[in-house]
Amino acid sequence: MERRRGKCHVLLKDVAKATGYSINTVSRALRRKDDINHETGEKIRRAAQELGYINNTIASSLRLGYTNTIAVILGDIANPHFASITRGVEERARSLGYASFLLNTDESEELERKAIETALNKNVDGVLLCPVQRTTGNISFLRSTGVPFVLIGRRCPELETDYVICNDHLGGYQATRHLLSHGHRDILMLHGPQYISSVRERVAGYRQALAEFRVPLQPRLIREVSITGSGCAAVLDQLEAEGTRYTAVFAFSDMLAWETWAHQRKLGRRVPEDCSIVGFDHIQRRVILPFQLDTVGLVSRPISLAAVDLLVQRIQDGPAPTHTGLILDTQLIPGDTVVPLTREKA
Repeated sequence: MERRRGKCHVLLKDVAKATGYSINTVSRALRRKDDINHETGEKIRRAAQELGYINNTIASSLRLGYTNTIAVILGDIANPHFASITRGVEERARSLGYASFLLNTDESEELERKAIETALNKNVDGVLLCPVQRTTGNISFLRSTGVPFVLIGRRCPELETDYVICNDHLGGYQATRHLLSHGHRDILMLHGPQYISSVRERVAGYRQALAEFRVPLQPRLIREVSITGSGCAAVLDQLEAEGTRYTAVFAFSDMLAWETWAHQRKLGRRVPEDCSIVGFDHIQRRVILPFQLDTVGLVSRPISLAAVDLLVQRIQDGPAPTHTGLILDTQLIPGDTVVPLTREKA
């Protein structure tokens, strides 16, 4: 047995010595080759299991040229939305014969570059990336390597790439229209940085709904908050200090919606009686809560399944002459956080 970093590794030669067969025979038996009879194969595999032999996938990948692994690079794994994506990717990838591993960027371009390099150093077959999007540098770098990749959740209009996203413009429109149809006119939009494609498109949907209802756009009610950590409190406190009035909030994500709900209580306001709230992502389909958030979610299959299917197609079939952009439609999912605006509060 070979000792590496304090651990003993059982090698093929150890299994060969224990069974009395050659290393070549042991290797072929463990790979279940047809020229090894059943009884011999079972004997060798049983001995390997008892000895604790683990196949060296790195060596195998160098020999075969593939690893059957996918890297999943996401912005904030503390966000249940990304956790849900990770779970969906892992399940779908496993069903297709691929293992997946997760890398977190904390919405940092520097960490994103390191995550991409880590994935490439592990010789992954493909990458699913939710890009930070401050610049296009990391996406351009990944594209230059020739490793198949699919952007998930966000797209980069400046570069031709495969991507799978939800219809953020439609979702922003649906969320805002839901509030407008309940009589709300002073609707606070809490969004993330504008360099993120999904932010720009949801804000555009918000604007479209206001225009359709002929409600004047109020720039003071469009506020940027951090999408990692707690970003709502400072903005909501500032609005309170300004005396800026709003009767409803459309939050960029369910996480921001929950933060808004919690801070409304600190401000002495009730949800939904004093402030209606709509989120985005439909996290509650996997998370049990004491109340149901009005939110926007996908109509059909999860984004993770569509992204894995497209990536595996690229891995197995090779580059396509044109890139594929999948945009999955959304729907408004009613909950307990929106009520009609009463006359006295209008």
